[in-house]
Amino acid sequence: MAPTISTGRCAAPGRFYEQGAWSKAAPSHRKKILLRLAELTEGHALELAVLGVRDNGTEINMAYKAEPISAAGTMRFYAEAVDKVYGEIAPTGRDVLGLIHREPLGVIGVIVPWNFPLMIGAWKIAPALATGNSVVVKPPELASLTLLRLAELASEAGLPDGVLNVVTGRGTTAGEALALHGDVDAIAFTGSGAVGRRLLEYSARSNLKRVYLELGGKSPNIVFADVPDLKQAAKVSANGIFRNSGQVCVAGSRLIVQSSIHDRFMDELLSVTTSLRVGDPLRLRPDIGAVASEAQLQRSLGAVELAEREGAKRLTGDERILRDTGGTFVSPAIFADVSPEMTWSREEVFGPVLAVTRFDSEDEAVRLANSTSYGLASAVWTGSLSTAHRMVRAINAGVVHVNTYGGADITVPLGGFKQSGFGRDKSLHALDEYCDLKTAWIAL
Repeated sequence: MAPTISTGRCAAPGRFYEQGAWSKAAPSHRKKILLRLAELTEGHALELAVLGVRDNGTEINMAYKAEPISAAGTMRFYAEAVDKVYGEIAPTGRDVLGLIHREPLGVIGVIVPWNFPLMIGAWKIAPALATGNSVVVKPPELASLTLLRLAELASEAGLPDGVLNVVTGRGTTAGEALALHGDVDAIAFTGSGAVGRRLLEYSARSNLKRVYLELGGKSPNIVFADVPDLKQAAKVSANGIFRNSGQVCVAGSRLIVQSSIHDRFMDELLSVTTSLRVGDPLRLRPDIGAVASEAQLQRSLGAVELAEREGAKRLTGDERILRDTGGTFVSPAIFADVSPEMTWSREEVFGPVLAVTRFDSEDEAVRLANSTSYGLASAVWTGSLSTAHRMVRAINAGVVHVNTYGGADITVPLGGFKQSGFGRDKSLHALDEYCDLKTAWIAL
């Protein structure tokens, strides 16, 4: 049975929001509770990491740092920010006082993916709570354990009842009900473009709630001939696509290498890739754990078959391995001679599959980088400061790494251009998504 959709403020989150135990609390009080939640999250980090690995197969070392430890840091960041974000006084004449207040939106719906549900959930939950909103989280049906546990820890931290709510279920039932509900004032979503489009439709069909989307990517990783350290670039590039079996929205899935160093770079990249260890994600030895599900594994294998039919050259990997374990394990794959016209050079695979393309000139590199409908992340490797700055301006992506891939922390925003969406997680800018601006115009 589909969930009942209410249009009145009878649902618990809306009712508790209006009562004001959280929304009208002093920022210093909200700060105290969020800092306690961060402390509890960190204290239960190993438990939370293991719960996550059981759900989605992320290698335990990565899961520990990327999920509970990262989430705790995010909560601390927004807890410390909440009593340091000021309103404004407008520059008016002396006979008028113009004040600009920040008000919480109300009830925020949060829908997150299965690859890093706790980390990505915290990016949305923490700023929403810090600004006084109530939150309803719809965790992924494949990976709900960490967010359910987080709700228990939030209660232990002293968060009032009804302020943080976790509702499990499928996207077609629980997610749809959340997005259509008239009590929900905004949806913050990370996931696929197809679902993002549906959420925009649901907003139009319901109360015109705000929708913040962080969608997929087909991110270019561009290596110029003057790369400062070729071996290091190869090592980081391999990690940039193969960590978590390629199941990362910002994964550098398109490697674009200048022709004059192409062969040397590929030798280094193949050496790194073939040395990566795939295995039981709960053991400390493997570099890469399991693919999250059988369906995701088949999608990755299907992308390889399509690439070979379209003429790409497989250099290594993307074969099902460790069958005797009963797990969903696949080896990292690299394809050379990939043209921008090939299907999976444009479409996100969300698996451990790397497409490699050569380029000669800077203009060609820019054209290749911008040749997809996505614009989430990217990278440029060069020893020239001028080249780096030109490429940062020229690449249509929300994040441009220079001489690295990944590692951007909570202090800077994450979000995309084009069909990678228009929401922004992380940094102080995320607070704006969960507030309304109210003007007070006072005649003196």
